Amino acid sequence: MKKLDLDVLEMVVAVAETGSFVGGAESVHRSPSAVSMQIKALEDALGKPLFARSTRNVVITAEGKTLVDYGRRMLAMREEAWASIVRPEMKGRVTIGVPDDYASSLLPQVLRKFAAAHPRVDIRVIGLASTALVALLKDNTLDLACITKVKGVASEFIRFEPMVWVGSSARKVWKERPLPIAVFAQGSTARANAIRALQRENIKYRMSYESPSLLGLISMVDAGLAVAPLARCSVPAHLAQLSQNEGLPPLDDLEVVLSRSARSDRPPCDFLAEQILAGMRV
Repeated sequence: MKKLDLDVLEMVVAVAETGSFVGGAESVHRSPSAVSMQIKALEDALGKPLFARSTRNVVITAEGKTLVDYGRRMLAMREEAWASIVRPEMKGRVTIGVPDDYASSLLPQVLRKFAAAHPRVDIRVIGLASTALVALLKDNTLDLACITKVKGVASEFIRFEPMVWVGSSARKVWKERPLPIAVFAQGSTARANAIRALQRENIKYRMSYESPSLLGLISMVDAGLAVAPLARCSVPAHLAQLSQNEGLPPLDDLEVVLSRSARSDRPPCDFLAEQILAGMRV
């Protein structure tokens, strides 16, 4: 008899979306060894590999992609079925703010699960820097905001996200002095962390590029024109993560938090906040 365990399918989807067994394990709150063992058992039962493994990365196979497509639909149906019985009345709108670097990496899985479980709730996402989102919280434009901690703003801790320097291995600009850096606009915690670290090590630098956009920073790094200090969760796989071995100073972690506006005391906001806290914590 052929069986597909939904919990194991969730692991397969998580590994595919994060690109690693470690990242997938964090998403489903299991150990990497447990996830690897369960997926290997499923591969043995199917008689086909779902991932091609190497010492450096994990690449999904054609069969893996097919199963992930089915898995997403099956998991969405499970969430919807549960919600239709437990919370059939849930409806409304939730507006959430999130910076680019978290929007592209930390939040999609949470929002996908919430949308599947609560199809009658409209979700609106506003992407801006953390400091700009705080103003929108205060005037109730936003219900929730997943941001880097801002002093004086009430919030609930989610996780510490490591920061890393990134560069293009095609052009090793990290050897240049003054060091060309691409950073977020004034007010960014990531920017402040980077400048503080460089000054602490007496490393001369020049502002090669400033932008509120993550894509803008990545484009500069891709072109080999600068290095950038980024949240590790937002670093594209093709860019090199740099360290003290390349002469760059360590960076302080970012404290990721969830903040709420005065008007967010509503069930849809409560349940989305609950899922963000559960799904993004590691």
